[in-house]
Amino acid sequence: MTDLKKRMEVALAAAKKAGELTLEYFQKGIEVEFKADSSPVTEADRNSEALLIELLEGEFPTDAFLGEESGERPGDSGYRWVLDPIDGTRSFVQGVPLYGVLVGLEDPDGQAVLGVINLPALGETLVAAAGEGCYHNGSSANGARASVSGVSDLAAAGVVYTGFETFRMSGTLGVHSLLGDRVKVLRSWGDCYGHLLVATGRVEAMLDPVLSRWDIVPLKPIVEEAGGVFTDWQGNPGIDGSSGISTNAALADEIRSIISAAGTESVDSPN
Repeated sequence: MTDLKKRMEVALAAAKKAGELTLEYFQKGIEVEFKADSSPVTEADRNSEALLIELLEGEFPTDAFLGEESGERPGDSGYRWVLDPIDGTRSFVQGVPLYGVLVGLEDPDGQAVLGVINLPALGETLVAAAGEGCYHNGSSANGARASVSGVSDLAAAGVVYTGFETFRMSGTLGVHSLLGDRVKVLRSWGDCYGHLLVATGRVEAMLDPVLSRWDIVPLKPIVEEAGGVFTDWQGNPGIDGSSGISTNAALADEIRSIISAAGTESVDSPN
């Protein structure tokens, strides 16, 4: 087993354990706090992240960590785990099952090389690593190979997004309007769930005008290993941006052209 395959197995197992922990709080009326950026956080977020770090550090004690809730933890291996313990906390606190545990890995060259999505309330997982493929509901040993759709007609495409307010916050309302007139389905099935839908061929694009590194690092290898394309809003393929677009390969250029044509509007800061 290669080092990357071992890391896939460990990361998937850790994400499943963290997901089980979140279910202990799900739909139980958990207390919600708000961070400086007005985003919600709960005890479940913090405990999920602590468990992820404990499990991953136990196997890879010299790796570094970046967690949404706990910040940076140094390491000297060159690898860094990037964690979002509950992606979609707003859904989580509302009792809506469209939330997930995200685990990503950066290699010594700063590339995103591994990603896991676990949707514990829905019982779905995806795991992928560079050159190893993307697998649905299991590992490379027992999961089904995940693949984006082959839909090439925009009029037959499904496009999803996290929330209408993210278009307003980012000044990209024009994108919503233009795509809404041209695609078959435009729905707010958001956060990591939307990217999972792209990687498993159930929709053709997921638009996230506002994303953080702990989202981008896990999502990029998942979408790409499923045969899709992941870039930021400007079409850049790296992991240093603050937005994300997942598409199948057939519609990647057309959808990004529409986004470019729509441009951005000047908006007040959401904070």
